Amino acid sequence: MELYTYYRSTSSYRVRIALALKGLAYQSLPVNLLKGEQRGEAYARVNPQGRVPALRTEGGDLLVQSPAIIEFLEEAYPQPALLPAEPIARAKVRGVAAIIGCDVHPLHNVSVLNQLRQLGHDDQQVNQWIGHWIEQGLAAVEQLIGNHGFCFGNEPGLADVYLIPQLYAAERFNIDLSGYPRIRRVAALAAEQPAFALAHPANQPDTPAQ
Repeated sequence: MELYTYYRSTSSYRVRIALALKGLAYQSLPVNLLKGEQRGEAYARVNPQGRVPALRTEGGDLLVQSPAIIEFLEEAYPQPALLPAEPIARAKVRGVAAIIGCDVHPLHNVSVLNQLRQLGHDDQQVNQWIGHWIEQGLAAVEQLIGNHGFCFGNEPGLADVYLIPQLYAAERFNIDLSGYPRIRRVAALAAEQPAFALAHPANQPDTPAQ
């Protein structure tokens, strides 16, 4: 498989975690968002939307949008499972993932932030915007996840795949996480898990040298 990715993209990060948790090998194909490579003709032939990630499967099919890619991985490579077997439990896990993937991350995507700046909002206003939506989403997640282990049990799953990249973004934007003890517990567990370390932005081929 080939993954079109950017080291700091949280949606790429979540796909990398899913691949690592399932032990799937892939070739990383970095797309430099800062240089605008996502808007070039070459990448437009991969993903007309000009976003990362995109995944080329072993069969040569091209998939876009991280939720669809992760769902494909779960269906095509069901073990280890990212979702529990019971339907209500699955829905609860998907609900937490959707809070992050649908309601939080899209509102601080770089394209949204650039549009806010173009409309005349200064950096202070943009940062307030970012903080508002991340804090609102994390406050909800804090109430919905469990009291021990990862978000929903002793093994990492879909909710963790979405949460950990969002926490990386929260730290980038200087969001105070002290009020979220359950979330911080999950983050501490993930920090000790090799798959999360493998997928971390600091450990990617396109990570800039310090």
